[in-house]
Amino acid sequence: MIRVDRDGAVCVVRIDRPDRRNALRPRDLDALADAVGEASAPVVYLCGEGAAFCAGADLDVVSGLDREGARDLAARGQRVVRAFEAAEAVVVAGVDGPARGGGVELALGCDLRVATPAASFAEPGVSLGLFGAWGGTARLARICGEGDAMDLALSGRTVDAETARGMGLVSRVVEDPRAVADEVAAHPPDALAALKRRMRDDAPVATQEAREVEAFADLVAAHADDIAAGRDGD
Repeated sequence: MIRVDRDGAVCVVRIDRPDRRNALRPRDLDALADAVGEASAPVVYLCGEGAAFCAGADLDVVSGLDREGARDLAARGQRVVRAFEAAEAVVVAGVDGPARGGGVELALGCDLRVATPAASFAEPGVSLGLFGAWGGTARLARICGEGDAMDLALSGRTVDAETARGMGLVSRVVEDPRAVADEVAAHPPDALAALKRRMRDDAPVATQEAREVEAFADLVAAHADDIAAGRDGD
C-alpha cells in the first residue's frame, strides 16, 4: 500500500509493504502515481517502510502475467515515473536499504536522489531474462552515463551507496535523507517549481533560454522585497 502524510512543506509518500521489501503490484503503482501527482506540498519525499526502499515489481505478479499483462505492468510503471517528472512538486527519493529493479527506476524519475550508507542498488532483471521496463533503459544511461549504465544492466551486480554516488545515481550519501527534503522545502515554492521546470525542459536550447529569461523575470518581480532584504543583509 501507499501511505501519504503531509508534514509542513513536505508530503511524505511511503511505500508500505515491508514484508515484501516494498515490492509493487499494479494497484500500488496507480496509487503511487496519483499520490505524487495530487500532492499539494512543494516537496514530495519518497521512501520505503522497513529495511528496504523498494524491490521493484512484485515477482508473484510478474510470474503470472501473459503478454498483454506484461505490457500493462510496464505501462503502469512508466506512468509513475512520468508522474514524478511532471509533478509541480520537487520529488526527493530517500533510499535506505536495497533498491532493486523497478525501485531503481522509481528513484531515476525523482528530481533528487539521496541515499543512506545502508542503501544499495541493482538492476537484477537480466538474471531472470528481463530488464527494467519502467523507463530504466531510457533514463539510466542519461543519468549515469552509458558505461556505468551498461555495466549495471548487463551484469546485474549490486553497488553500494558510495559507488552509486560516484556514478551519479545518487547525489548525496547521508544518515538522514529526509533532512535533505526539509532543506529543499525551506526555499520559496515558486522558485523550486520554476527550477524544476527549467531543469526538466527538453526543448531546443534557444527555447529553453527564452523560457529561462521569462521565469527569472517572474521570480524577480515576485521576490523583490526578499532580494532587497538579502542585499541589505550582505
